[in-house]
Amino acid sequence: HKILLQFSKSGMGSISFRFMIFPPFFHKSENGKISSLFVPERSERNVYKSENESLMSFDKDLKTGFEDTATQYTHKDGSKRWWLVKAVKLEENRVLEFVKDITDMKKTEEKLIYNGYHDHLTGLYNRRFFEEELMRLDIERNLPLSIIMLDINGLKIINDSFGHAMGDKLLKKSTEIIKKGCRAKDIVARLGGDEFIILSPGTNSDEAEQIAETIRNMSKNELIGDIQLSVSYGYDTKTVIEKKINEVLANAENYMYRHKIYERTSMLSKTIDIIMNTLFEKSNRELMHSKRVSDICEAIALNLDFSTHHVNQIKIAGLLHDIGKIGIDEKILNKAGKLDKDERYDMEKHSEVGWRILSSSNEFSELAQYVLDHHESWDGTGYPNGIKHEEIPIEARIISIADSYDAMTSKRSYKEAMSKGKAIEEIKRCSGTQFDPEIAEVFITKVLKEA
Repeated sequence: HKILLQFSKSGMGSISFRFMIFPPFFHKSENGKISSLFVPERSERNVYKSENESLMSFDKDLKTGFEDTATQYTHKDGSKRWWLVKAVKLEENRVLEFVKDITDMKKTEEKLIYNGYHDHLTGLYNRRFFEEELMRLDIERNLPLSIIMLDINGLKIINDSFGHAMGDKLLKKSTEIIKKGCRAKDIVARLGGDEFIILSPGTNSDEAEQIAETIRNMSKNELIGDIQLSVSYGYDTKTVIEKKINEVLANAENYMYRHKIYERTSMLSKTIDIIMNTLFEKSNRELMHSKRVSDICEAIALNLDFSTHHVNQIKIAGLLHDIGKIGIDEKILNKAGKLDKDERYDMEKHSEVGWRILSSSNEFSELAQYVLDHHESWDGTGYPNGIKHEEIPIEARIISIADSYDAMTSKRSYKEAMSKGKAIEEIKRCSGTQFDPEIAEVFITKVLKEA
């Protein structure tokens, strides 16, 4: 909008209309005077308190000869819009003004600023904001200044097992709990992944511990699906200005990781139990198959003279060998016919998913490699890595035979169960290619005879 205004020497009360393409917020009265239909709400340069003060800004244009102001106005209909007003003095008592609606631009600008300082998933402040705020708050009048570090246990295993949508629910619920446990003056940020942080100015160590314990105790009452929310924390407090704030941050982080070692192990073991139960609920066939494979693995290990501990280990590995199928669509798991190419591709990913799940737990990390490699072949033609011979852990070679034998001798909707004799013939045929020939020999001559 272009506005050409002419002013008389008597002042603002005698503004006269000469030429104007009216923006929606100016009004020309019958006597030719111009007045505003609204009052500016806020301005980048100044805030007008009344319509008269708004009009007086034109008088300023006459004196300075220039104006460049972005101002937010509340219109008569209640809407709020930003307007950019640029003015230049052409000659005495004549001003040329350009007025432009910049509301959309301002909204985009504000959104960019918001996104620059906030985490898109949780709505909390992000690492960038935290780092700037940490430096701003690191002054004497904010002492004691406490930092609380929080870590959500089991996020990775939940993402791997149930998908990132479930992991996002976990993070959002965690955010709710953390915010409830904090006070108005506390600043909460998500640093990334499963880590959150709280900056608490004017907060001593006892108060910081109370905040952290409140959050941890509230989390125990929250379930995401069947999984209990679990939070580990650490904190430290700066009480003297001489202490470096980065030292306080490092102490809080180290304290948190010490807590996490114990709490994470317990939580992950429970989560793996939940994963297996969920898998078995999705497919009763998988339940029966896993139990039979576990029994066969135990029998082979006993005939190979494994120690009691080693026998128990391979038995558990046999039970968990298909844990990665938790991420496979239930329709594929229970499909009546043979799998197509895409379904087969999804199915073959289960050993890698199982490895990620089990390797996240100290208790099961050793078994993770056996699960990853149980579809490798003796001659190197298996998956996922195409390793061969003794490169394949012996435990994985045992699971391979047990898994294949049970698959051959079990009835499927698309095939009849293979007889024991035919299954033995197939194992002999694949001995030295798919299967370790020594383990195959032990399985045929000892395990199956005992059975």
